[in-house]
Amino acid sequence: MSLEESLNELKGISFKRLFDLSGRKAVVTGGGGGICSAIAYGLAEFGADIALIDLNVENLEKVKNFLKERFPERKVMAFVANVCSYDEVVKAVDNIVKEFGRIDILVNCHGIGQWVSAEAMGLDDWNRMIYTNLTSIFIVSQVVGRYMIKQRYGKIINIASMSGHIVNTPQPQSHYNTSKAGVIHLTKSLAAEWAKYNIYVNSVSPGYTLTPLVEKLLNQEPRYAELWKSMIPLNRFAKPYDIVGAVIFLASDASNYVTGTDILVDGGYTIL
Repeated sequence: MSLEESLNELKGISFKRLFDLSGRKAVVTGGGGGICSAIAYGLAEFGADIALIDLNVENLEKVKNFLKERFPERKVMAFVANVCSYDEVVKAVDNIVKEFGRIDILVNCHGIGQWVSAEAMGLDDWNRMIYTNLTSIFIVSQVVGRYMIKQRYGKIINIASMSGHIVNTPQPQSHYNTSKAGVIHLTKSLAAEWAKYNIYVNSVSPGYTLTPLVEKLLNQEPRYAELWKSMIPLNRFAKPYDIVGAVIFLASDASNYVTGTDILVDGGYTIL
């Protein structure tokens, strides 16, 4: 293609519109959490209708009502479901499809954390972490993915962690790190299998983010705040909204040549 032909092709492209999610139907798991609610807000602002899934009824209702108030033109639904239960996920997703007609975007944003040394860790701790942070993402992706395969389109974004790339210090969390590394590799595996169905699967790996739980921890243990901040080149913790831009990109047509990748949003933590 000549330069002239390339320039002429650009005339038919609106890069602004590539990020437009108007009419898209999005599911956000963990929708009552700090990062997850910010992601739902961003998707709604860019035009998507939102279905939230969470176990925390109170937080779920707060986020649903907040989104409805901010975006009255969007359809916002909330479903109480345990993402670790295959049957509950099937029921929630079936109900979402009945209401929306389709699911274009899935953001797997749920997860748990725990600090315990490897030598003291009980098998129950290990199994709970792996099942909640990794197996459940497979469950939700499989159930939603079957609908996406039928419609021959979908965008799946898994929220992993920089802990899937590095070993955090000084906290002992080998099971958490392993679960997040598994999310990243599951993302690549699903992307390879489902590319033929026009389903894009990517992940986002946040660094230390000031969610309510993290802020509570840092208030109790200020030494961690000082240590972790000193290891971040940008010299600050992320806010939940710092994660949203990467998700919007991966959910939109702007990323239609991106699949099986992980975007680190960590303030540069992992480059040192």
